Amino acid sequence: MADIQIPKDTYDIVIVGGGPGGLTAGLYASRADMKTLLLEGNAQASQITMTDMIENYPGIPAIGGFEINETFKKQAVSFGLEIKPEQVSRIHRVQLGDVEGWEVVTDRGAYRTLSVIVSTGAAWSRLGVPREEEMVGRGISYCATCDAPFYRNREVAVVGGGDTAVQEAIYLTKFASKVTLIHRRDRLRATAVLQQRAVANEKITFAWDSTVEEILGEDGVTGVRIRNVKDPGRTEEIPVEGVFIFVGLIPNTDIVKEVVDIDADGYIAADRDMKTSAEGIFACGDCISKSLRQVVTACGDGATAAHSASLYVDGVRGQAY
Repeated sequence: MADIQIPKDTYDIVIVGGGPGGLTAGLYASRADMKTLLLEGNAQASQITMTDMIENYPGIPAIGGFEINETFKKQAVSFGLEIKPEQVSRIHRVQLGDVEGWEVVTDRGAYRTLSVIVSTGAAWSRLGVPREEEMVGRGISYCATCDAPFYRNREVAVVGGGDTAVQEAIYLTKFASKVTLIHRRDRLRATAVLQQRAVANEKITFAWDSTVEEILGEDGVTGVRIRNVKDPGRTEEIPVEGVFIFVGLIPNTDIVKEVVDIDADGYIAADRDMKTSAEGIFACGDCISKSLRQVVTACGDGATAAHSASLYVDGVRGQAY
């Protein structure tokens, strides 16, 4: 049987996304002697880089989000991972010599590969209330770690009740004089330890059973109008100079919506081996459909995706021998 020809410039694996899942996949793929490229993009910062402190990564008592991601990156690069800061716009199937593969198109070029690992993460949801979009950067923020120092000795609000909202509210008390946590229910969804810390913090007050109806202010945020969900006729204006919003995630999956199966919420459907519905495409991290989105689960996903992709590539290349 004649050898099957594959162009020499073909990558074994191209990874899209530079968060914990993508970097772990890059580490495992490079160690497996796969020719691997990671495209980290610049349109959306990884959620981990906007997280003040990671306390639940096994073996590491406490570390900054940006710091741990840089550690992941350095380790992966040390094993030969190639990283380029390019934004992916399209992924489509192409013929690579005698086999089928994929072309990953970016804002600077295109790369051909036998397999793709999608690790594009997710972005924070908007409230969708009046003046929200126009006030981004003028009092509206989705990253306390990024913007908290601007609100030293000022009053701010945090919208949300999950782990991130509560954690960021606690972080904001290092700078703000008062933090009002606005939540649509009468109790938080965050883990018990975070709830205890928030309740015990003298700088944090709570607006229970409430949703934000409008952002107030002209040139900058001066307050929020909230409405009580149990008594819709009851509204209240809270004077704040900053509003930090943490009300859920939207998966960054637009580039693969026409390529792989997506669930009703927009997440990529992947099996336990991180395989998608498209042969040769794998996915990991916050962009896939799963119940828990944490740094440690993204890393586990990334390791599994790299292992599955490596086996797939070995199978494709094995046809030539």
